[in-house]
Amino acid sequence: MRKKSKRHQEHEEHADESWLLPYSDLMTLLLAMFIVLFGMSNIDSQKFQEMSDAFNSVFTGGSGVLDHNSMVSTNENTSMDDISNALNRKMNDLQRKEEENLVALKKQLDEYIEQHGLSEQLDTNLNQSQLMITISDIALFPSGEAEVKPDARILAKAIARMLEKFPDYEVFVSGHTDNIPISTNQFRDNWDLSSVRALNFMKILLLNDQLDPKMFIATGNGEYRPVASNDTSEGRSQNRRVEVSIIRKYQDSAAVQVTPVE
Repeated sequence: MRKKSKRHQEHEEHADESWLLPYSDLMTLLLAMFIVLFGMSNIDSQKFQEMSDAFNSVFTGGSGVLDHNSMVSTNENTSMDDISNALNRKMNDLQRKEEENLVALKKQLDEYIEQHGLSEQLDTNLNQSQLMITISDIALFPSGEAEVKPDARILAKAIARMLEKFPDYEVFVSGHTDNIPISTNQFRDNWDLSSVRALNFMKILLLNDQLDPKMFIATGNGEYRPVASNDTSEGRSQNRRVEVSIIRKYQDSAAVQVTPVE
């Protein structure tokens, strides 16, 4: 009996090896961390090409935002800062090119307005979000109606031809009224009138088969987005309008300075 007790005591005095489990887990995590850090600090040609393809799809649908062969060599020391700087330069180029194109379109529209004596009925405005063409309702529709006048159809087709240069840009056509209520057999209120006017004008634009209907949106705003006071007849006249807006794709908080073409 005494011998059994002695052997049992010797067994209990063996060193505790339970610390090996957390130690091995820690070593595994450290190894994984170093592998990740190494991978982040080195970009081989295949990884760069995959990143390039991804950014191409985001910015231009895969049309060459990054040229791997010309921009970056295949050495594995290319930094993320280099890639970020290259992307920023490309984005700046895209913003500048877009600005130049929109400035040229505005100039073309302004010349059309002047040549046809429409300065009292049409106006253009280019800002950091869009190029907007504002058309007075008297240039487009008979009073209280939504059928586009024959002369206005010519105007719509001329605008559509100019929009051919921007086939992949979203175009919003929005109708607006003054705050005088309308109630007829055709229109219950100003919401209906402004919506149908915008839709009818947009449909004439889309008679041009070079334009993609999926890029166009027609909306009616009724009297709820005035640009002038409805307390005067002049203000109400300004509020009755249709706006055609070409939405920028490359917007930036800082204005891109471009000298308009004379």
